[in-house]
Amino acid sequence: MDVDTASFIEGWHDFFVAEAGASAALAGLVFVAVSINVANIVHEPRLATRAGVTVTLLLNILLISTVALISQIDPRILGGLVLVISGSLWIFVVATAMRQGVDRERKAQWVFHAGLLQVALLPLLIGGVILATGGETGLIWVAAGFVLSFCVAVLNAWVLLIEILR
Repeated sequence: MDVDTASFIEGWHDFFVAEAGASAALAGLVFVAVSINVANIVHEPRLATRAGVTVTLLLNILLISTVALISQIDPRILGGLVLVISGSLWIFVVATAMRQGVDRERKAQWVFHAGLLQVALLPLLIGGVILATGGETGLIWVAAGFVLSFCVAVLNAWVLLIEILR
């Protein structure tokens, strides 16, 4: 990597601080949403899984942001950690979807939600690979993954708080 390692990550410092704070706050709000509607959520296993995936998406952002804030972390090491953290979540999401199977009654919704999760997580995996191999655009992919993960998490939080009551 041609860029000075310290300045490369340093330029993203404020972004990662903001992402860590926002993801922690939203995870707290999801816990509140779940606690308000816990009776409805526990009776529908797919909603309980959706709540778990939502919290995990936000925890993913928090963990990656925290690791990125380590003083003078090498971008290649950061890339490896992004791969481990996001890869673990991706495996969890895919394994959960396979274990539950397709909801035949709501197939379109199931496919849509599964697709959204892939759209949110794949940029993180791509960013991790790019960083781990010395590429400079990896953090842009990570940022895109964060934005998409927030969108999915907010949509899920809305379902867990409002749509569940319809």
